[in-house]
Amino acid sequence: MNIKELFTDDSAVSPVIGVILAAVIGSFVLNLGGSLQQNAPQASFGFDYSDDGNVTITHETGDSVSSAQLNATSSESLNYTNSDRFDSISGDVSAGDSARYEASESTWSGETVRVTWESENGENSATLSTSTAPDNT
Repeated sequence: MNIKELFTDDSAVSPVIGVILAAVIGSFVLNLGGSLQQNAPQASFGFDYSDDGNVTITHETGDSVSSAQLNATSSESLNYTNSDRFDSISGDVSAGDSARYEASESTWSGETVRVTWESENGENSATLSTSTAPDNT
């Protein structure tokens, strides 16, 4: 066997590249690559706590996020009421958009508040921002 021939013979390169391309194209055609588009957005949120039991959460910077995929939660599952939540915003939440959450039974005092994201298919979720409310006791 001549070793020099192995390094100069490229007759098998085209079939190998063809098989790789067919596999990649086939996976996208069959939607096997669909979950690749379910990455968590990169966004930062600010938290402003008021004395009257409200917290205003503002998208400060980063990716725009579908309002249907955002939620605010607290460490003690504190109930909140109002109509200004992220899900009341139509379309995307982007820099400058705010949502207001009002504690319905007590205050946010000492609570850990999170802005969470969930993928459209529900397979992935992530915490985008976290804040601990000032202790008002």
